[in-house]
Amino acid sequence: MPAKAGDKRRQGQSRPSGGKAAAPRPAKAVSKKRDDDASTEAGEGGDECAGKSQAKPSDQLELTEAELKEEFTRVLTANNPHAPKNIVRYNFTERAYCPLSYIDHMAIHFSLNGNMIHKDSDEGRRQSIRSSTGSEKAPDETSTVTSEQAEVKDEESAGDTQAAEEEQEEEAPVTEEVAEPAEAEEPPPPKVAEKKLANQFNFTERATRTISNPMREKACQSEPTPREVFSATANQWIIYDAYMEELQKIEMSKEKEKPKAQTAKKEEKKKGKKLTSLESQQSDDINKISKAAKIVERMVNQNTFDDIAQDFKYFEDASDEYRDHHGTLLPLWKFQYDKTNKLAVTAISWNPKHKDLFAVGYGSYNFRKQGQGMLLLYTMKNPSFPEYVFRSESGVMCLDFHNDHPYLLAVGFHDGNVAIYNLKKATSQPSYKSSAKSGKHTEPVWQVKWQKNDMDNNLNFFSISSDGRIVSWTLVKNELVHTDVITLSQEGTMMKGPEELQLQVFGCGTSFDFHKKIDYLFLVGTEEGKIYKCSKHYSSHVLDVFDAHQMAVDSVSWNPYHLKIFISCSSDWTVKIWDHTIKAPMFYFDLNSAVGDVAWSPYSSTVFAAVTADCKAYVFDLSINKYEPLCTQLVVATKNNKITHIQFNPVYPVVIIGDERGHVTSLKLSPNLRKMPKAKKGQEIKMGPEVEIAKLDKLLNLMRDPESKAEE
Repeated sequence: MPAKAGDKRRQGQSRPSGGKAAAPRPAKAVSKKRDDDASTEAGEGGDECAGKSQAKPSDQLELTEAELKEEFTRVLTANNPHAPKNIVRYNFTERAYCPLSYIDHMAIHFSLNGNMIHKDSDEGRRQSIRSSTGSEKAPDETSTVTSEQAEVKDEESAGDTQAAEEEQEEEAPVTEEVAEPAEAEEPPPPKVAEKKLANQFNFTERATRTISNPMREKACQSEPTPREVFSATANQWIIYDAYMEELQKIEMSKEKEKPKAQTAKKEEKKKGKKLTSLESQQSDDINKISKAAKIVERMVNQNTFDDIAQDFKYFEDASDEYRDHHGTLLPLWKFQYDKTNKLAVTAISWNPKHKDLFAVGYGSYNFRKQGQGMLLLYTMKNPSFPEYVFRSESGVMCLDFHNDHPYLLAVGFHDGNVAIYNLKKATSQPSYKSSAKSGKHTEPVWQVKWQKNDMDNNLNFFSISSDGRIVSWTLVKNELVHTDVITLSQEGTMMKGPEELQLQVFGCGTSFDFHKKIDYLFLVGTEEGKIYKCSKHYSSHVLDVFDAHQMAVDSVSWNPYHLKIFISCSSDWTVKIWDHTIKAPMFYFDLNSAVGDVAWSPYSSTVFAAVTADCKAYVFDLSINKYEPLCTQLVVATKNNKITHIQFNPVYPVVIIGDERGHVTSLKLSPNLRKMPKAKKGQEIKMGPEVEIAKLDKLLNLMRDPESKAEE
């Protein structure tokens, strides 16, 4: 079959085999064919364009020219629209979640890690050498490859052109002419594929093995024991000579030792002097270290108990605003010492100079089980360990600080002795102590009180005991000299002795207190429940007697502001407030348990606190409520325990309470328990003892009015 014009044209345009470029055909033949094709294409395209028409969508909006001319601008920004704008993070300084002001708008679409290395590096030089050696071998291989490819292509093209040999006889000379120059042309040199550089950052772990040291054997060999062969004959004169030689050796050794002993004594004396000097130096160094260690210990304790220290300084119970005339006690520090667990707190006293320092006496109220006692001094700056520790052979029953000399501490013991401790001295023994020769008490000493110096400016303090004696102790030439001020006796009580002799029974003193203004006036509480008003100037009789309680008077104390008022408590569950000019009590409170101690507050004339045997603390304010306490709180929750003593701090709103287990608890008064007088409009707040005296007088006048009306 003859081939079509289109097929001939395609066959004429096909390249000859062998990879050479084909020669161009004559212009006439090519132009004729192209005109025929163009005519056919033009005719077909014209028909298609004539038949097309624009179609309008059904939902197209019809806009006016003004709406069509309106421009809508869009601004392209670099911000990422998908970036979150509501990210928050926790801020530790503000302690809150805060939104982030900076937002990362970078979006990574493609990333590729490179494997380039520097030319001048060692690895770069090695790779350049490898690539240069590879390029030299490449041309020979490529030439062989191209010749083989040409032969394969000639065979394939020969098979394709056999079908069209008859129709291409006219064009054969043209193709041959075209093929000849094509064969004459040389093919371009082939491209050499460049080797990729190896990645120098590939990490390969190369393990090494160390040679372990070989085991070594150790052996020891002792020297052989010396041996000797001895043989002799023993006669009487040989034995005698041997004894004589031994005696001469002993005498010679004694003569040699005498000068050595003398020199040794001299050396010991020199060493003793050196040791004393070294000990003095060591003591000085220890004192320096002890001060620094004490400061560091207090700092560590303040950091440890920081929350309690913050409560002590700043916490005020806000719930007091919603409680009408009621308050609470906030527990602060608890002071305890391991060696006082089996002892009871028998006395507490604040230091008059250092307001954070207080002394605690330890003993026992069980008279069948008496043993050693202890005297500890604590500070609120270090609640973990006492500042001073003093041991005593007998239990401590009472103590008191000197107002002018706060380093002197008077102490009374269960065995009847009294002593004075000097805190400036490093010794653990008292500086002064009574004895049987110096007139000590025969019964336990229940209370001691410092008084003003005597006429010769000697230090002086008083003590009271169960033997009925009130003794004045004076420091004269480093000795304690006693003077019996008064001896208590029970009125109307006589005892029959041997041979029908009448013996007077003495009273048992349990507590006493001196007047704040009148030096010679003091009160004495007894075991029989009576209170005596006594004077230093009268040793034979008392000024007045109050039938105060049914049981022993545990504590009696003058009011710090009012000159006529004093308070007393007893084991008969009662607390009474008295006017020393009136025999009947002004106020009477029943606390339903034995009252161990009572104390006036230093900031108000109408506030006092009491503790009972059922481990409760009571705080009263007579100006707010004359009948009930403002605070009733359980302080100690353990069984078989009792509260023994309570004391107000002279400056801070804090009380300390001791119990029978040897623990001392500090508590802070809430605002309702220490209310100060309010100022009226246009007036200033009046403060001072005059205001406190007037406040208490107002209450006393209310109590005295019914009596005055009855007398009229």
